[in-house]
Amino acid sequence: MNTKSQYKTKQHEELLAFLESMKGTHITVNAVCSYFKSHGKAIGTATVYRQLEHMVEEGIVNKYIIDANSPACFEYTGGKKRDCAEPYFHCKCKDCGKLIHVRCSKLSAMQSHLLDSHGFKIDSHRTVLYGICGECSRRKRVRGR
Repeated sequence: MNTKSQYKTKQHEELLAFLESMKGTHITVNAVCSYFKSHGKAIGTATVYRQLEHMVEEGIVNKYIIDANSPACFEYTGGKKRDCAEPYFHCKCKDCGKLIHVRCSKLSAMQSHLLDSHGFKIDSHRTVLYGICGECSRRKRVRGR
């Protein structure tokens, strides 16, 4: 049996459709499981892990592990590899744990400055900036009123 075709189950197709709808978003296994549970679909956590790992192997999903205390995040790419020459930075919300890729000329300028002026080359793909995302900031403002 072809190893790639053996995982093309209904659950695989539903997971793939969900990930495609979330393109550009980082999502955890728990978030995937919560989505399916809230939509009345029974997909076990182990199945989600297994399917995501197969999708990573196939190159249609990227997996990000930021630190030992955070769950892995997955991002649907549809088989398109990120342009490694184009710098991006990870921003992680310390409240909700959301992981965001940021491409920003100001951060790229900082990266260039550190290299040119200080001889320090940042690995932007492994750099994580910690803070609070816009959604959590808004939630805090609303609660503070």
